[in-house]
Amino acid sequence: MKRLSTLALLLLGACATAPQPPVEDTAGLHKRLLVLDTHLDTPLHFGRPGWSFGDKHDPATDIAQVDMGRMEEGALDGGFFVIYTDQGPLTAKGYADALAFARGRSDAIDTTIAQFPKRIAPALTAQNARRLTGENRLIAFKSIENSYPLGEDLSLLAEFHKRGVRMAGPVHGKNNQFADSSTDKPRWNGLSPLGRQWVAEMNRLGMVIDASHSSDAVFDQLLDLSRAPIILSHTTGRHAYDHPRNLDDARIRALAAKGGAMCISTIFLSELNLAGERGALFAKYEQIATLPPEEQVALAKRWRELDKAQPLWDADFEKYIAMVLHVVKVAGPDHVCFSGDWDGGGGVKGFEDISALPLVTARLKAAGYSDEDLAKMWGGNILRIVEAAQKAGG
Repeated sequence: MKRLSTLALLLLGACATAPQPPVEDTAGLHKRLLVLDTHLDTPLHFGRPGWSFGDKHDPATDIAQVDMGRMEEGALDGGFFVIYTDQGPLTAKGYADALAFARGRSDAIDTTIAQFPKRIAPALTAQNARRLTGENRLIAFKSIENSYPLGEDLSLLAEFHKRGVRMAGPVHGKNNQFADSSTDKPRWNGLSPLGRQWVAEMNRLGMVIDASHSSDAVFDQLLDLSRAPIILSHTTGRHAYDHPRNLDDARIRALAAKGGAMCISTIFLSELNLAGERGALFAKYEQIATLPPEEQVALAKRWRELDKAQPLWDADFEKYIAMVLHVVKVAGPDHVCFSGDWDGGGGVKGFEDISALPLVTARLKAAGYSDEDLAKMWGGNILRIVEAAQKAGG
């Protein structure tokens, strides 16, 4: 018995001292996940003289927050590249000019993605996205921010669907023919009659409805009218900062109850600081594709100087992550996704571009969320909603 007891103790000791398999670091976990962003304003850089989306750009000397070099390093596997059109007059000429611009931006996305067929490709379905990541290629969905370019002709939605658009929002910073904006005085008290028809046509085509920038009344009506779950492609929780552009907890819960998801952004954790030179520089930035390379460099240099003296947002990563953890607690991991509003004014101190995305994974893991939870939040929930919209389509 003594010999057996001694043997047992030796075996137990061996088990206790045997090397254990290493715990995966969060950067490695993040790289293994399918990571999507639902709102990439990066197409405003497409066509910049001397600039290539395929390169890795230095944030110290270039203003872009997303490029394929940084995407391929594991921070971001793809997402929705945005056709954004500024709000103009609700007139025939205003609509025609906006439509020409939106078609041009759509073409620019197609042309840019087509330059790198072995590295990135268009996605039209969730299945396409999963296939592309299996082929080690990046994923390029397309979306519309502000449906103003459609004018009063809803058949144009079908045209943009044929162009590859799979998500659209009705409105941006000002009221338009479809809906009230969150940052304008109510005109329609929600959706206009044409806006209600827009919802029906979006559902028929199987396109995801995006409620970011919509007023609270519009959000409520979109949630009620849509046959498919809706999304907020780049929105911040109002609990962290009381701003009409942000979403309150009650509406986050209502969104989750209908199967939708809120893609958490970095914007409006404070007021947007566009005073003086900062505002003029931001306006110039939106036209950066028209500037020669030397003026682009000068703009980026001055932008970085102002980031130190007069940042766009009075917020940092800690404030952002506190908001993220609150929204995830309210909505649940099945109803959260992410978008920094990169290249559209997003980013805060300590969280300036997509190379910092693994920091979010690390903090969510530290808060106790599982790998399965993270897989849903970074990509699974988005693809589920794309599938649900297409399944509901007529």
